[in-house]
Amino acid sequence: MSIAFPFDNSFATLPEGFFLRQPPRPASAPELLAFNAPLAADLGMTGEAPPEELAQIFAGNQLPEGADPLAQAYAGHQFGGFSPQLGDGRALLIGEVVGRDGQRRDIQLKGSGRTAFSRGGDGLAGIGPVLREYLVSEAMAALGVPTTRSLAAVATGDTIYRETALPGAVLTRVASSHLRVGHFEFFAGRRDPARMRLLMEHAIARHDPRADGPLSFLKGVIARQAELVAQWLSLGFIHGVMNTDNTTISGETIDYGPCAFMDGYHPQTVFSSIDRQGRYAYDNQRHVLPWNMAQLASALLLLEEEAEGQVEAYTQAVHAMPGLIDAATLRRFGQKLGIAEADEADRGLIEALLTLMQNEGADFTNTFRALGEDPGRAGTMFSDTAAFAGWRRDWDARIAREEAPQDLMARVNPAVIPRNHRVEAALAAAHQGDLAPFRDLHRVLATPFSLAEADSAYAAPPRPGEEVQATFCGT
Repeated sequence: MSIAFPFDNSFATLPEGFFLRQPPRPASAPELLAFNAPLAADLGMTGEAPPEELAQIFAGNQLPEGADPLAQAYAGHQFGGFSPQLGDGRALLIGEVVGRDGQRRDIQLKGSGRTAFSRGGDGLAGIGPVLREYLVSEAMAALGVPTTRSLAAVATGDTIYRETALPGAVLTRVASSHLRVGHFEFFAGRRDPARMRLLMEHAIARHDPRADGPLSFLKGVIARQAELVAQWLSLGFIHGVMNTDNTTISGETIDYGPCAFMDGYHPQTVFSSIDRQGRYAYDNQRHVLPWNMAQLASALLLLEEEAEGQVEAYTQAVHAMPGLIDAATLRRFGQKLGIAEADEADRGLIEALLTLMQNEGADFTNTFRALGEDPGRAGTMFSDTAAFAGWRRDWDARIAREEAPQDLMARVNPAVIPRNHRVEAALAAAHQGDLAPFRDLHRVLATPFSLAEADSAYAAPPRPGEEVQATFCGT
C-alpha cells in the first residue's frame, strides 16, 4: 500500500466492555467521490495513491497497516428517553493518528456495515447523507466551528434500501475523539464505576489534562459545549438531533444528519423530520445542552465515594451552564454587530434587531453580512423602514465607540453558508451520477468569509418553490 497512516491507537487498549472488534463490510465496486488531501497531510499521512487505491482503502476493503477496526459501545438519551445500549451501529473506528500538530485524532468509517450494535439496521449509508456530512462538516470547519472533519467519501457500488433503493457510500470521518456523553451513560446504567473511571481517565488524557477528577472533568465539558452552542446560534445552525449520544466530550459538532442553516430568522425554526415537537429547535439548543450535561453529571456521580455530599456541587456546575451560554452568545452576537466586547448594556440593541428580523423573516446570514458591508442595503431587507432606521441610529451611536467594527464584522459574518436548497440540489445531482454541483458547492464553502462575484448566487436565499421544509437523518 503506497499511502501510510501513522496509527497510534489508544482506545483499542481499553479492556473488554468498551467495544467489539470486527472488520468492515467489503464494498463490491468502490469509487472515490471526494478526498481531503490537505486534511490527510495534517493527519501525518504519507505517500500517494491513485483514486482506485484510495477507494479501496476508504471503503474498508484494504485496511491500512496498523488499523484495528472496532465498534464503540455507548448508551444515550434520545429525545429525552433513555436507551441503555446504542453504540456504533454503522461505523467502525479503524484507529487513531497523531498529526503534524501533535494532536491525536480518530479515523472512523461510517456506513461500513452491520455491527453488534446495529439493532436491526443494515449498518450502511447512502450517498446523500455521506455527501451532506462531507459538505457541512467541512463548511463548519471553514467557519471556525469545532467539528468532526471529512477525510474521504466513497461510493460502494452497492444498493441500500430506505424509502427507495439508493446508491451506497462510506464516509471517512475524523474527530479529536468519538467519545460522547452516552459513553458515560453506558457504564452508569450498568453501575460499573471501574470501567467508567478508566473511560474518564482516557477522556481527560485526550481532552482536558488539567482536570483532576470527575467534577473538574464535568466543568471542562460544560465549558466546551457552552462555547459550541453559542457558535451554532451565531451562525443560524440547527443540529436537529441533539441526543446525548450526539453530544461530544471534546466540544466538537458531530453527526450531521438532519442539520440545517436557517434562511429567514425565527427562533423556533425546526427542519428535522424526526423532531415533531420542536425539542431541538434553533433557540431550544441553548436549553437542551444543559439537560444533556445533567445526564453526564448524574453518570459521573457514580465515581464519587460520597455521592450524596457531592450532589450540590454537581448541580451548581450544571446550573451555571445557561449563564455560560448566555455570556458566550452575547459576546458572539455583539461581534456580529461590530462590538468587540459586548456587555449587558448591548443586549437590548442585539435583541431589538433580532425582533425586527423575526417579524419580517429577514435572512439571518445576509442581514448581518450586509450590515457590515453596506448598512443601507441591509435596510432594504425590512419593509418597516422606520423601525429599522430607529434601530440603526442606536447602532451607529454604539459602534462609533469601536475601533474597527466593519473589519470585525467581516471576520465573523460569513458571506455564504451551506444553504439547504443548494445542498439538496447537489445531493440530488449526485444521486444521478453528477458530482459537479457537489464539488462546486464544496469549493465555495471552503472560503465562507470571501465570496467571488462569480459565485454570488450561492449567497442568495431560496426562491419560491426552492425552500427546504424538512431534512432527514438518512439512517
